[in-house]
Amino acid sequence: MTTTRRSFLMASGMTALASARVFGANDTIRIGVIGAGRRMKNLLDAADKVGGCQIVAVSDVYGPYRDAVRERSNGLATTHLDYHEVLQKDLDAVIIATPDHWHVKIAVDALSAGKDVYLEKPVTHAFNEGQTLTRAVRSGKQILQCGMQQRSWTHFRDAVDLIQSGSLGRVTQVRTYWWQNYNRDWPEKPVDQQALDWKAWLGSAPDQPFSQEKFFQWRWYWNFGGGAMTDLFTHWIDVANWAMKTELPEKAFMLADKRVFQNWDCPDTIQAGFRYPGFDVVYEGMMASSIDDGGLEFRGTDATLKINRGAFSVYREDAPRDQNPVLTARSYRDGTIEHMQNFFECVRSRKEPNAPVEAGVAAAGAGHIGNLAYNHGGQITWPPKM
Repeated sequence: MTTTRRSFLMASGMTALASARVFGANDTIRIGVIGAGRRMKNLLDAADKVGGCQIVAVSDVYGPYRDAVRERSNGLATTHLDYHEVLQKDLDAVIIATPDHWHVKIAVDALSAGKDVYLEKPVTHAFNEGQTLTRAVRSGKQILQCGMQQRSWTHFRDAVDLIQSGSLGRVTQVRTYWWQNYNRDWPEKPVDQQALDWKAWLGSAPDQPFSQEKFFQWRWYWNFGGGAMTDLFTHWIDVANWAMKTELPEKAFMLADKRVFQNWDCPDTIQAGFRYPGFDVVYEGMMASSIDDGGLEFRGTDATLKINRGAFSVYREDAPRDQNPVLTARSYRDGTIEHMQNFFECVRSRKEPNAPVEAGVAAAGAGHIGNLAYNHGGQITWPPKM
């Protein structure tokens, strides 16, 4: 390792020693893990496939999650309850996959400590956090990759190139959808409450009794997540923002309810519409039916492009109705691998990542606006009229 500079930085009330390295092509990236649950396992699987990294430290408020990461590091990673201790380690980057309400707090602290950051989506838990996160990234020189993996997924990148080249004609409607089934039996090992610091898990959220349902299904409770709008829709609106070169909607409409999961805060059945300059985005989904899964349709005056996480197809308007698509493309592995590879490349090169902070903030912001519409009678104009 070659150290080019060392500086003392104030991070979260403590002094953290941060180092900047000049990387060689084969240098190992030292990473810290913050939030070691189910999604982190997927991210670390992707990191393993990319290679060139070493887990140095892990933080989680649940002991078994910490122990699992330490085991996969062959016992090399130190384990910590407090994520600040991870940020004090000699690390190049951290991967953050906590519940949403922790995202901005931990990311800002990590950036202040001189660490590059891979931040799972949605990058914010509330609309007004976007400015805080953007300022933290742009006021320094650290890399932040938002967990919008479609931005590195080969067939998504090709599809966006087609759309932006005008191959579909004028696109006036983007249809998005995602259906999942939470009624399926996904057995979870019961939480060992003796190994969990529930108060630390809550963090800034209101104090409340331990709930195993909230621990595993936190995305569906307002204190910790934002339901389908900031989980599933966030991915698809990011693709629409990217392809259509836009950011936030001017209006949002949302027809939604808790039809199946009455114990959740967030609606499980949704039809929503978002008005952008020159085109509209619609979203529909429910959480008790998984047929058709998720995808997008870009409907243009000359052609329609249909895309999901496996492939895309293009259908011409002037072709016979029973004709096969005029173009198809497919990806053969999870785009999370390419996305993590892009992050590691940017850690080494200091180049802008495929999913910069502004993209993550805009995608999360659209989901927040949808939820605001739901909680304000079904519609909202953005920015709100005073």
